[in-house]
Amino acid sequence: MFDALAPWLDTCGADVLCLQEVTRTPALGGWTRFDDADRSLPQRADLLADVRARLPRHQGLFAVSDAGPVQDHEGRRHRQDFGVATFVGASLPVVGMRSAFVHGDYTEHRDEWPNDGRPRAALAVRVRDRRAERFVTVVNLHGLRDPRGKADTPARRAQAERLADLVRGARGDGDMTVVCGDFNLLPDSETFQILADLGLTDLVGGADTRTSRYPKPLRHAGYVLVSDPAGVERFEIAAAPEVSDHRALLLDL
Repeated sequence: MFDALAPWLDTCGADVLCLQEVTRTPALGGWTRFDDADRSLPQRADLLADVRARLPRHQGLFAVSDAGPVQDHEGRRHRQDFGVATFVGASLPVVGMRSAFVHGDYTEHRDEWPNDGRPRAALAVRVRDRRAERFVTVVNLHGLRDPRGKADTPARRAQAERLADLVRGARGDGDMTVVCGDFNLLPDSETFQILADLGLTDLVGGADTRTSRYPKPLRHAGYVLVSDPAGVERFEIAAAPEVSDHRALLLDL
């Protein structure tokens, strides 16, 4: 959906933009083909560079979770990195950054991508909001995918505990803290209680966070949690424009 995403990036006005499923293939642009046991999809060779070109005044930070083979239009194989990226506007100095694996560890998939149990990295960025004279820590997560569904599992509990450790280590005392992304969880997951113990409040609940590009009936995936709900000026689960099979989650602090 890059043709829809690209013009939205030009106009979204985000000071901090968090993306999941970001790709990077060294020395290759345009389109590649991704294959695993479940699907064969066109995929941008270097979505990281694509977004950086649209947001030239943002600082782009990229945490790679795993890497594997893709093919270009001539059938040649390339190694592609996959992970999460956070783009920070020029007006916000980055005073801290940290990444951690919340599931597994970095893996090179030599022959094919698996469809289950792939490692997941989360990325935390601490910035100084000069207008409000405070620090804001934003944590970007792409949660574990399990083909059996989004219910709680021991692996997802361990993921939540590792995520909580990352939040504790990345933020400072008194920071406005935001944790966001594609959690791949149900709204009643124990993950939200683990994060509530850190003082984080979920803003999404049971709302629909999927677009028409997602055909399955279960409509829960994306979440945003904040440490100070009183500091939220606006929160929107954007039904349009559709730039992904996930709805964009827009937060004004």
